[in-house]
Amino acid sequence: MLLQAGFRAEDIERIYRQKFVGGNHVELLWKGPETFRKIFEAVRGARKFICLEFYIYRNDETGRELTEILKVKARKGVRVYLLYDHFGSLGTPGSFWKGLRKTGVKVAASHVFKLLSPAGYAHRDHRKLIIVDGKIAFTGGLNIANEYRGFHLRRKRGWRDTGVLIKGPAAAALTGSFIKDWVPWGKEEIETGIGTGPEEGHLPVMPIFAGSARGRRRLRRLLYYSINHARSSILLTTAYFCPSRRMIETLEAATIRGVKIKLLVPGVSDVPAAYYAGRAQYKRLLEAGVEIYHYSGEVLHAKSYIFDGEWSIVGSANLDFQSLRWNDEGNIGILDPCFAQELTDIFSHDLMRSEQVTLQGWRKRPFWGKVKEKFFLLFRRRL
Repeated sequence: MLLQAGFRAEDIERIYRQKFVGGNHVELLWKGPETFRKIFEAVRGARKFICLEFYIYRNDETGRELTEILKVKARKGVRVYLLYDHFGSLGTPGSFWKGLRKTGVKVAASHVFKLLSPAGYAHRDHRKLIIVDGKIAFTGGLNIANEYRGFHLRRKRGWRDTGVLIKGPAAAALTGSFIKDWVPWGKEEIETGIGTGPEEGHLPVMPIFAGSARGRRRLRRLLYYSINHARSSILLTTAYFCPSRRMIETLEAATIRGVKIKLLVPGVSDVPAAYYAGRAQYKRLLEAGVEIYHYSGEVLHAKSYIFDGEWSIVGSANLDFQSLRWNDEGNIGILDPCFAQELTDIFSHDLMRSEQVTLQGWRKRPFWGKVKEKFFLLFRRRL
């Protein structure tokens, strides 16, 4: 297959049907304590409004610390909107949300369980997003919980995750995405009164926020385009790897073209079913030449994808059926070699804490592991 030279913004925009937003400063965040320090600092500086959207928002030290900041801002007249996923935050008591509402914070739950349509509970809002005054935005893979921050954990290390801090016009674009998510569940309009905002840097950012079946089809189309268009390298980091047959075939075709593919996945997972279902696909990928690495130590929860060292996608979407078929997901795409190099450096750092899976070694894995893989593979379309 003859490929065009490099990734081009106009091609990516045509595939995803979304424009890049220029003039942004983007900072990668991948160290838990530092990430939360910057989040809390930005929220404290809010003057007009704060929008938050999370899959998990726990009533632990991390959640309560952010909550106290939100209460203070709300009392001072800052408009605060918090949207949480009903399933993801099921363990957070109603009294926690009630306390927020008493101070004026607008709180809503998304995808609430309904007895008349229980199948709808499979759809979840997996996005992670904070917007401050339409000028600063955070998004990525982390939730509001101690495990992502490494707070009061025995091993003193939080889960390994990746997020981004965005300053510039893209933050205003993400505010529009939040408003679309909020209205169906919050039952009220949000008036932010912001324009596009001033430019803060030079990076073009594409919001890749999928909140419908059509949006998820566009996300899948973009991922397949990115893999098919890559000419030299693909670096994939995903917390949950449960690929479709088409995804496997697409990765195989890329290796046949001579593309070097490295896949980084958790060595230890918080979701055993997805963990074993994904491992059932290893043999075929290893035989095709895909390099697979197991991250050692804390749980790997990051999701980042780098193509040819120039086109990158970072956010909440995993390479599994749940993300690509069922969830509302939030990602950003950046077409910039320097940003891609920063992500590549982080990927290389992660590989230093990983173990490569070899085909010979994989064939010798324990029998009961193979049994679990075959069993959970039966349910891969719900993982």
